[in-house]
Amino acid sequence: MPASTTSFMSINKCTIIPETKSTLKTLKLSVSDLPMLSCQYIQKGVLFTMPPALSFDTLISLLKLSLSTTLTHFPALAGRLLTNSHGHVLISCNDQGVDFIQARAPHLSLHNLLSPLDVPDSFKAFFAFDGALSYEGHFRPLLAVQVTELADGIFIGCTINHAVTDGTSFWHFFNTFAEVNRGVKKISQSPDFCRNTVFDSPAVLKFPPGGPKATFSSDEPLRERIFHFSREAILKLKARANNYQNKKSENLEKQSNGVNVQFNGKITSVLEDLFLKNASYQAQTRTDEISSFQSLCAQLWRSVTRARKLEKSKTTTFRMAVNCRHRLEPKMEKYYFGNAIQSIPTVASVGDVISRDLWWCADLLHKNVVAHDDGTVRRGVEDWERNPRLFPLGNFDGAMITMGSSPRFPMYDNDFGWGKPLAVRSGRANKFDGKISAFPGREGNGSVDLEVVLKRETMSGLESDQEFMRYVSVGL
Repeated sequence: MPASTTSFMSINKCTIIPETKSTLKTLKLSVSDLPMLSCQYIQKGVLFTMPPALSFDTLISLLKLSLSTTLTHFPALAGRLLTNSHGHVLISCNDQGVDFIQARAPHLSLHNLLSPLDVPDSFKAFFAFDGALSYEGHFRPLLAVQVTELADGIFIGCTINHAVTDGTSFWHFFNTFAEVNRGVKKISQSPDFCRNTVFDSPAVLKFPPGGPKATFSSDEPLRERIFHFSREAILKLKARANNYQNKKSENLEKQSNGVNVQFNGKITSVLEDLFLKNASYQAQTRTDEISSFQSLCAQLWRSVTRARKLEKSKTTTFRMAVNCRHRLEPKMEKYYFGNAIQSIPTVASVGDVISRDLWWCADLLHKNVVAHDDGTVRRGVEDWERNPRLFPLGNFDGAMITMGSSPRFPMYDNDFGWGKPLAVRSGRANKFDGKISAFPGREGNGSVDLEVVLKRETMSGLESDQEFMRYVSVGL
């Protein structure tokens, strides 16, 4: 354990059960749930300043009561996994309860946690079930909440079984927990536990004796850093990507009032500013427009690949998880509880990614995302049913990037009664070289934070990449 985490003191650990007994019996894991059994539990949490009007003991008592009430609405999280005689893995909604942990780290302040360039290892100790695979939900709780008291703040860390929830369901639960804690009598959105979806399947996933193993190593020395991108920076990236994709160079050159702009893959700020001023451009909603996030992903793909110094003939993969709820016809319920995600891999040669312009990479990503429609989702389900398998999480050839989470998740919409969080952070789970997580920026308005995990030498190369760093907000 890192030296920075050894001063943590666990004060209390208890089991919280739902306020009322569950009316649900069992929920079968779906085609989207089952592959996640080899992934570690999701670990996400939020950092707050210390509420001035509450003692920490009172705060803990309130959180325990609120968690019990929230579990009444999310009874699946208070259950356990079981495998029946047919080999199907189910959630038994048996009210066995969840872990609640109260901890103290009086040596840590908000400044200690937020000021370093790299994310401090201290955050890793703010979560339970470190290293646990989701398959272990057969014999351990599906949810653990840890509340850590700091010198001048608190951290609420939530650890949830990834075979039971995806990011959408995770933040729905977390924000409902906050809603209940601040005194809301009727929650704004109830989860949908219907299992009559395209992801429901009679297929059986077989496991090796003792269950699955992690598909990546947790021992590799890595660096983890948060890169912040303002709304303006994101729009400039989007402008670059769509300029090339829409072949608008001639029109913009006329608007530049004689400024000589070279279209050589390193587009000038003059051209970017012209796009920002072009109101008609910003109003476009065509399906052929490359999105802000796709543009950011393309820049990250280029710069990380360049920093890795790979052979140009090697293949590199950018993998993105997509929410399928709105892609199906008819659409699934927005608050469907469970996993409703699929992975989209985009593949190209290293030489193409680093030598072609941003629009080329962005267009590859964009076309893959747009093509992932109802038919693609259903074909993915059929393919899995023909060959049931676990999700291979990791960077197996040294040239992969895996983008997780989403800047669209409502990560700052969790006012527990004492204001907006200062920051969102994650634990050690599911991190390897090339694992990226996207968070909304705290200021909202289209800003994005990227949690980037890379080998040390690759991170140094990324920090020296001028094309990437020109968009990063300094000091955040």
